[in-house]
Amino acid sequence: METNLFSPLELAGINLPTRIVMAPLTRSRAAQPGNVPSALNVEYYRQRASAALIITEATQISQQGQGYAWTPGIYTPEQIAGWSAVSEAVHLEGGRIFLQLWHVGRVSHPSFQPNGGLPVAPTAMPVPGKTFIVDENGQGIWTDVPVPQELTVEAIQQIIADYVKAARNAIEAGMDGVEIHAGNGYLLDQFINSHSNHRRDDYGGSIQSRARFLLEVTDAISAAIGSRRVGVRLTPMGRFMGMGDETPEQTFGYIAEELDKRHLAYLHLVEPEIIGTVLDENFDPRWGAIMKLLRDRFKGTMILAGGYDYHKAEAAIAAGRGDLIAFGRPFISNPDLPERLRTGSPLNAPDVSTFFGGDFQGYTDYPSFSPVKGVLSDD
Repeated sequence: METNLFSPLELAGINLPTRIVMAPLTRSRAAQPGNVPSALNVEYYRQRASAALIITEATQISQQGQGYAWTPGIYTPEQIAGWSAVSEAVHLEGGRIFLQLWHVGRVSHPSFQPNGGLPVAPTAMPVPGKTFIVDENGQGIWTDVPVPQELTVEAIQQIIADYVKAARNAIEAGMDGVEIHAGNGYLLDQFINSHSNHRRDDYGGSIQSRARFLLEVTDAISAAIGSRRVGVRLTPMGRFMGMGDETPEQTFGYIAEELDKRHLAYLHLVEPEIIGTVLDENFDPRWGAIMKLLRDRFKGTMILAGGYDYHKAEAAIAAGRGDLIAFGRPFISNPDLPERLRTGSPLNAPDVSTFFGGDFQGYTDYPSFSPVKGVLSDD
């Protein structure tokens, strides 16, 4: 039988009905104080439970790991309880859900950091990016990122412990697994890429040393909750937040090969047509060759993301380029996306102005489509 977007797949012992994954999407709507998932977040994920797999929005593993206003954590009892309500609602609808573990590293601001300190990074150097903070009037604003402080080896070990604790908390909250966010210019990606990592110790210099932090995090989490409950997300050749590597084929080829040895749930790759939240018209033309290399090096399940629509997704699955396709923006505005794609129903257009922060508007008020009645209906 020909494999397509609606073929089932077994993922680490979990039966997925289709190949349509909900990508991790930062929406900045955690309840305050405490960055706690609320009833609003529960409803948002419940509406989208028809995804083959939901990967939650990036979720900070510690206070130090936060870089944007109103993003959820997974390090306090209140946050664990909030995520428990989310996973329960998704499971009651028959869905499956992994929680994405996040440490932003240098892409932060003293207003988020313990005792108002500087954000942390592999190397203390200027950061070409902005972050989203709360001003004195309680409004979200974009602001420059300060020069961070360089992590000590002891501090790196503490962050590994924070990842392990967060992963255990996610499983306690009823998640089916976790995804380690090692892309998009955040902490683990900062260590991987030669443009942002100028260290000369065991965590910098050679490809093996720059990949060490990610692999140690992966091993520690796998030991704590089991490798089949662990996925990793990478953005090879991504340029977001000043990323770049001198030898991307060798760097990411090595990482893919090492991750393959660890028998993970999946490897999740973001294609470089997307930079941050927008299309990148100048992505590196070497991507095609690198994609083939990574597919050859990693023999397990592969998720692809990056500006996919129905036709591109079908082509990627049919060609064996990936096993699952993660959709981002289409899931924001179409809670019933799998059914819409299956029936060829029209898609709601997303309201970009409501992507980050706010209330239910542009979050839980997108209508579902009823192909039987041919009308839109609120879910």
